Amino acid sequence: MSYFGGRRDNKQAARDAIVGLRQQLQMIEKKEEYLQKKIDEELKKAKANAVSNKAVATQALRRKKASETEMDRLAGQRLQLEMQINTLESANLNVETMQALKKASDVLSSIHGYMTMDKVDSTLSKITEQREIANEIAEAISAPKGTEAADEEELKTELEQLEQEHLDERLAGAEHVPAHVPAGARRVEERPRPAIEDDEDAQLKELQAALAM
Repeated sequence: MSYFGGRRDNKQAARDAIVGLRQQLQMIEKKEEYLQKKIDEELKKAKANAVSNKAVATQALRRKKASETEMDRLAGQRLQLEMQINTLESANLNVETMQALKKASDVLSSIHGYMTMDKVDSTLSKITEQREIANEIAEAISAPKGTEAADEEELKTELEQLEQEHLDERLAGAEHVPAHVPAGARRVEERPRPAIEDDEDAQLKELQAALAM
């Protein structure tokens, strides 16, 4: 038997039963209120006649005792009604919960359909494969064929030019470096010439003086 077969009738029947139990519970509560008033009145009467009329007081106590006994029975009935109401409410809630769970399960089944892990893995593999193909196509489009060799040749030529410029700079710097002269030779050249040059000057001055005369 399905949990959900005739669920509308069961749900309505549970509600009707709960309503009936609550009505009976209200009747018991009213009866208890009446008996409690009666117990209070009999107790009051017993106190009033405890000394002056013990027979009347005794009868009042007996009626009070009977009412208390009836109160105890009603208390037991009230407890049973409350337990039954709680049980029905819990059962009704359980049914509604199961209905909600089954509805959610049906929706999930409809969403997933015939999807399986094998199909998921296969789909993901195809996606990865297509992504790789797309990347390869993009690379091929962005780098046309035949340009790699030209780029390498151009780089080689530029490197040779840089090397030649560097070599020319070094050679130009070497031309401006003074020739190496030994230290002893420089000292000889830097010495003042001996008195030979002084004698020549003196002779030149004498010749000029003779001509002036």
